[in-house]
Amino acid sequence: MTDATVTSFDRSARHAEVSARLKAMIIEGELPPGARLNERVLSEKLEVSRTPLREAFKMLAGIGLVELLPNRGAVVARLEPEQVEATFKVIAALEGLAGELAAQNVTDAELAEIRALQYDMLASHARRDLPGYFSANMQIHARIMAAARNPVLAETFERLNTRVFATRYRSNLTTERWDQAVAEHADMLKLLEARNGPALRALLETHLHNKRRTLMAELAARPQDAAA
Repeated sequence: MTDATVTSFDRSARHAEVSARLKAMIIEGELPPGARLNERVLSEKLEVSRTPLREAFKMLAGIGLVELLPNRGAVVARLEPEQVEATFKVIAALEGLAGELAAQNVTDAELAEIRALQYDMLASHARRDLPGYFSANMQIHARIMAAARNPVLAETFERLNTRVFATRYRSNLTTERWDQAVAEHADMLKLLEARNGPALRALLETHLHNKRRTLMAELAARPQDAAA
């Protein structure tokens, strides 16, 4: 490997790291929808130069989390409530199908990984650690999607799910909904272990529809957020 190749690899890794940090800030609401991404402020906060920061903007724009505006810089992408609702309905169908296929194809090793993530998720829930909970939660959903063994389904899901990452995070902000989601995940694991595809499909669809209803109620109650 040449010095130029190493330098290029290091640069790409740096851009990916900055992109991941910005993505977390968007998902967790530190950078809300519509917020302008101030290069000077973010360069100081993340302790990086503007070059990797701009590359990170481009990477996040490619997955729909950032909008690049001509002569106006970059802003956190916004979704209208109607777009959020429509996207969640499609994701519910995709996750339901993934659950049914995963029940047919999941291996014992994959089940062990999902169980471990379930324990991590429960521990984060007990601590009221929402970022930790969300990370484990999303990994569980990703493992179920991978166990479905359908790359077209996984690609479609990934593209749509990325657009509503931040809203999925917010759908657990009420204690009642958070506790309900944990109970639903416990039932998901049981159905996956039993290889009960039809029941798992129905539960996953219900799980996503519950998230959608919670989020839409919140947006309706906070119209300034919907406008943002």
